[in-house]
Order: sequence, then structure tokens, then C-alpha cells
Amino acid sequence: MSAVRLIAIRDTPLSIDEVHRAVMADEAGGIALFAGAVRDHDHGESVRGLSYQAHPAAEAELRRVAEEVAGKYPAIAIAAVHRVGDLAVGDLAVVVAVSCAHRGDAFEACRMLIDELKSTVPIWKHQRFEDGSSEWVGCA
Repeated sequence: MSAVRLIAIRDTPLSIDEVHRAVMADEAGGIALFAGAVRDHDHGESVRGLSYQAHPAAEAELRRVAEEVAGKYPAIAIAAVHRVGDLAVGDLAVVVAVSCAHRGDAFEACRMLIDELKSTVPIWKHQRFEDGSSEWVGCA
């Protein structure tokens, strides 16, 4: 059975509790969770808000990344959820978690999960600044 328990790309608010529940297991001695939120600044400029867009294949790619993490680490359970659409400062953009028998493996697997998600899953951020300018991030 796959360790991947929850994979989603949603246009609704994210829940840390939902992701945490997805990776809970009696045999898990360590659960590492990362939540990414919209911050109020970037590159020295004030951020007013942003929006995320995802390629239709993004959820499948997110699952592939989670399966890769499961193959490299002794993960008991893995969950990853990313938001799309318009977000305000403070909103959760992404929540990922990994449970393992030991904390070190959980930390390392969670770090790989978020890093690979950000570098390979086709989700793009359109950031809007207070001065009226904007930029696309992740479109390279």
C-alpha cells in the first residue's frame, strides 16, 4: 500500500488539521509538517496579494513527487495540498506533511517533499504589489 494518503490542488482554504490527520499513525514517532503562507513582502516590496494557477497535470505531478519521497524515505504516510486562485496575505498556500517512525526521517522527507513540489510541480504564482506592479514566479 502506498504511503501517499492525501494529494490535492484546491481553490478553497487549506486546513493544517486535515493534512495532519492524513499522516497520523500509531507507528509514527515523528510527524513533520510544513505550512507555507502568503507573506506581506517580497524583493523589498509590499505584497498586496497573489494568485496561483496550476497546469492540468499538476496534481498528477504532485502525486509523482510524493511517491518519489515515499520511495526514498521510510515514510508511513505523506500528504500534500496546494491552493490555487486568489489569496490574501496570511492565507495558506501549501501544506505538506510526512510521518515516519523517527523524527530525522520525517524532517528530511518533508523537506524533500516541499522542495521538490516547489521546483517541479507546474504551479505558477502571480504576485501583486502595493505599487500596482506585478510579477509571475515559477514560470521558468
